[in-house]
Amino acid sequence: MNARLIANLRSQCGGPRDGALLRFSLGNALLGAGDAEAAIDELRRALAFDPTYSAAWKLLGKACIDAGHPQAAAEAWRDGIAAAARRGDKQAEKEMTVFLRRLETPRP
Repeated sequence: MNARLIANLRSQCGGPRDGALLRFSLGNALLGAGDAEAAIDELRRALAFDPTYSAAWKLLGKACIDAGHPQAAAEAWRDGIAAAARRGDKQAEKEMTVFLRRLETPRP
C-alpha cells in the first residue's frame, strides 16, 4: 500500500498539482515507509513552496531525528516555531517547543 501511495505521489511531482501539500504528503509517506532521508528532501521541497507550513516543519524535525540528525531537527523546529508564530498557529508552535525542549534536555 505504502509503495503504491509513494509511486502515485511521485508521479504527480512536477505537474500542475505539485506544491507544498503534495510534497508534504510524499514526505509523510516516505517517513512512514522508513526512508527518513528521502522524507527530509521532500519536506524541504514542501517548505520551498510554503515556508510557513507548520506541519511540514514539525514533520521535518521528526524525519531528521529518525535519520540521526538531531542538530538538523533542532534547527527545523526552531524555524518551525518562528513560522508558526508568524502564521498564528499556536498548537504547532507549542508542540514544536515541547519537541525542542525534550531534544535539548540532557539525559541522565
